[in-house]
Amino acid sequence: MRKLFSILSLLIVASMLLAACGGAAPTEEPAPAEPAAPAPAEPEMMTCDTPLMGAEPMHAVQDLRVNLGTYPDIIDPQKSSFVNEIAHLQSFYEGLTKLNGDLETVPGAAESWSYNDDSTVLTFKLRDCLSYSDGSLLNAERFRYSLLRNINPETAGEYAAITDEINGAPEWRGGDAAAQATVEESLVASHPDGSACTGYEDPECTIFTITLSRPAPYFHTVMALWVTFPAKEELITEGGETWWLEAKYHTGNGPFILESMEPQVSARMVPNPYYWGGQPSFNLEYSYITDTAVAFEAYKNDEFDIVDLASEDFDVIMADPVLSQEADIYPGSCTFAVMFHQLKAPFDNKAVREAFAYALDRDAWVKDVLKGLGAPTLTWIPPGFPGYQEGETRLGFDAAKAVQTLTDAGYSVSGGQLIGPDGAAIEVVNTFNDTPRNRTRNEWLVAKWKEVLGIDIALNPVESTTYTALTKDVNTAPQMFILGWCADYPDPQNWLSVYWKTGAFGERIAYSNPDLDALLVEADTEGDPATRAELYAQAQDMLVAGSPVAFMWNNVNQYLVKPWVKGIVQTPMDPGYPGQYEPTQIYVEK
Repeated sequence: MRKLFSILSLLIVASMLLAACGGAAPTEEPAPAEPAAPAPAEPEMMTCDTPLMGAEPMHAVQDLRVNLGTYPDIIDPQKSSFVNEIAHLQSFYEGLTKLNGDLETVPGAAESWSYNDDSTVLTFKLRDCLSYSDGSLLNAERFRYSLLRNINPETAGEYAAITDEINGAPEWRGGDAAAQATVEESLVASHPDGSACTGYEDPECTIFTITLSRPAPYFHTVMALWVTFPAKEELITEGGETWWLEAKYHTGNGPFILESMEPQVSARMVPNPYYWGGQPSFNLEYSYITDTAVAFEAYKNDEFDIVDLASEDFDVIMADPVLSQEADIYPGSCTFAVMFHQLKAPFDNKAVREAFAYALDRDAWVKDVLKGLGAPTLTWIPPGFPGYQEGETRLGFDAAKAVQTLTDAGYSVSGGQLIGPDGAAIEVVNTFNDTPRNRTRNEWLVAKWKEVLGIDIALNPVESTTYTALTKDVNTAPQMFILGWCADYPDPQNWLSVYWKTGAFGERIAYSNPDLDALLVEADTEGDPATRAELYAQAQDMLVAGSPVAFMWNNVNQYLVKPWVKGIVQTPMDPGYPGQYEPTQIYVEK
């Protein structure tokens, strides 16, 4: 395995420097005097009649069969946010930039990019004659449409705020219709000579310029995210509200073509011969078995090539001479926490949130439930990522302090019921993604809280895709539930600003802190790396002090992989299967 964690803190800075230094024009020597020459002929217009790879889609010889678990709630580039959704989108779409196997920002659909001096204007040069998976032209106007769609308040995408650096974006997204014109002027698709593009069929439309409202030298990395992926406007319109449910509407530009999709059952992808980066050597098939015990049996019967390694199976696997060699366990990029809805009693009271955090035995959870496949945490950014704060001790397990905190706030417990300061009983419900094993895990969790606090906590099991949908909206998010956040790119801005600014993902539990917002804006626009890091450290301190959630554990990537799957390049951020960031390196050798 590559030693990724030791270099992650350098990656975002390195990619910024590479991009920022890449746009300088060469100095030209003066030409010697020569006789006047005839005016040069007008250059021929690029036609791109021949697709980039010039081949018809074809099936590979081997299949890579992956159990992804939960079926996606939505597979729409401008609306998706969960890792299982992203695992699909990254397979058949690509942004102007992308992350490689070292999590460096590298060229994707764009061959280069450059910033102006103060990092408020970002310009991309697309590859010439880019093609979609059907051989049709992909130009800068397509990326302009994707960003406009992401910002448009009618789209109401989960990740819309991540492009708020674009001039006018937060205002339009927030309902100011007049700001739409500002956004449209801030996103310009043009020819290399600066002239305007003429639409989606214009082959010379290869320049895309973004004007930002503030310095954002990391924004080229944001352009690797799925919200920028160029799904076709006409197919979205034709397919309607649920266009993403049918494979025929996903004409993408990534390494795979979505050939077929059967909801809740499977999705099948084949190599895209028009992908500029070369063809994968296998067909990719996702299945959606949420019961890890069933998936494990199927893996042992050679029905899958890759499945999640469930902690419940860990001891059996490690005692088996064959299966133990197929275990693929390496550092992850996610933090899981108990989410408390800030508007739903009793968790609208900070003291109650703190009491539940003190009563959470994270070490026992990792040891007894996860079988050591993870690490307890008391903070948000995980080890190995820029901004991780070692030595955090606040709100660690302390049974006596948990009870005292609850009592000091005027709460009591009678007959297993939580009684508020006003004397009224408050029901406490733990909602979770329902599988047989997950039910056992949550039974363990509420039993431990009962031991410490004496509160009977009701269990509310919910079907997996429904659970995902519920937790996305502040109006439907449960009173208490477990949810994780996994890195999109290795930078504190992604962990703190993207998640916890007012209106971002913390809105799911109604979290808002204007003081934190101001500190994060200052950090986001700070050019000095040391000062920037210190500002983010202060922001994370403020976040922990506010106790919006009970930080719980950091994950590891844990898979079972058949020995005939070769060439995997691991990253902590693998969203669906190991090696997904470098799929063209993988091969299946049966």
